[in-house]
Amino acid sequence: MIGRSGGARDRILRRVGAATAARERRPHPGALAGDGPDDVVAAFADRFRRSGGEVVAAGMGWRGGELLRWLRDQVPEVTAVATAPDLPGELRPDLPEVAAREAGAGVSVGWGGVAETGSLILPSTGGRAVQLLPPLHIVWISADRIFARLEHALLSLAADLPAAAGLHSGPSKSADIGRTVVTGVHGPGRCVAFVRGALRSPAATE
Repeated sequence: MIGRSGGARDRILRRVGAATAARERRPHPGALAGDGPDDVVAAFADRFRRSGGEVVAAGMGWRGGELLRWLRDQVPEVTAVATAPDLPGELRPDLPEVAAREAGAGVSVGWGGVAETGSLILPSTGGRAVQLLPPLHIVWISADRIFARLEHALLSLAADLPAAAGLHSGPSKSADIGRTVVTGVHGPGRCVAFVRGALRSPAATE
């Protein structure tokens, strides 16, 4: 079976090679033009909100205690959380921790952010269950790890690049049926970015 599988693969690759051999070679287009927005944090916050996400301006001194107070004020029904394995202890709220499928909220830390698309970059080390199963997903992210474009983020954070990463632009959305957008179908219906550090534009504050 292994031999037949390998032979089939080789045949497919030969056919692809033969089909593309005569195609004109084109140079790589290079980097995108322009540097992006001047205030990347404000641009990220604006685009993330347009996609249905929420942004909380969190000071650098914010810890799990501030998150706990926010939860009690905004979503008091959350009485237990699931936390990502790589979430620093000081950012964990003082609530019981349960499996992601039973938690009212999942709390993780963002590897980076992209202003151009309003996306959070979430590493595979953060636990996909924590990121996708609870109805509310809270992501801590430092303002200095938000970049104008995805290419800027990948170049700047290359040394910390995880084996896999996901781009999350607000809550889960689907329009598979009748082109009607529904949130929370394939993941959390609510996604909140806690941006640690000063947000430099009034448009980026909660």
